[in-house]
Amino acid sequence: MEEQLVLTEEIESGIVLVTMNRPDRLNAMSMPLISRLHEVFDDLGKQRDVRAVILTGAGRGFCAGADLKGGDGDDIVPGHEGVSGVPRLLVTQEHIASLNERIHRLRQPVIAAVNGPAVGGGFALALACDLRFAAESARFGAVFITLGVSSCDMGTSYFLPRLVGASRAAELMLTGRIFGAEEARAYELVLEVTADGEVVDRALETARQIVQHSPLAVWMTKETMWQTIDAPSLRHALDMENRTQIMCVSTGEMAEASRAFREGRRPEWNAL
Repeated sequence: MEEQLVLTEEIESGIVLVTMNRPDRLNAMSMPLISRLHEVFDDLGKQRDVRAVILTGAGRGFCAGADLKGGDGDDIVPGHEGVSGVPRLLVTQEHIASLNERIHRLRQPVIAAVNGPAVGGGFALALACDLRFAAESARFGAVFITLGVSSCDMGTSYFLPRLVGASRAAELMLTGRIFGAEEARAYELVLEVTADGEVVDRALETARQIVQHSPLAVWMTKETMWQTIDAPSLRHALDMENRTQIMCVSTGEMAEASRAFREGRRPEWNAL
């Protein structure tokens, strides 16, 4: 039986745990793993009953970045066999980087439960998630620069300055140093540090809070927040918010929430 590179499990109603499953390699990114993650997140985005996603790694690591010991053929993007030279490099780079865009644009919030090393591509993967929790053993680093390439890779130069500020991002990306979970929490890169073995449970607590709300409201909150972060002005952000609110109010869910409050019950939200 072919190794399951990615495990998926609905651990509670509407909450799916996605586990990268190469524990012997600290879940390093081979092309088959990246391609499988593309398929998994594409499928999750189409599942209307999935409300939140938790991403973690099997074993003692979250993701150790690129698999530098990959075998022959591990760097070939499916469907592009025979492509060579610069076109092959560009196709490969875009395939890898677009995984983080897929996660960022996913309708459902994605919570990273970082259970060990998250460096290089693994660091970028965690940055692409909406929320991050870390185990005590978690380690982070934009280590691309230590391999003789730019640390501006897989969205790192976009996400990291927005999360920790430009000056700290520059220091982390230019040095490529590894830093621990408590330092990540001090930078507000992760929300909380847990004991080893408990980080998925902590992520689950937040996922439960998220799925209590209207599916559309959660979707629009994630999408609108990330879009307004890039808004060129307050006016643009307000216009985006106003149109989103009118669309949400038009579903009748605000009226349902008011009725539920008066009647002392939980609202019954519309399915997507």
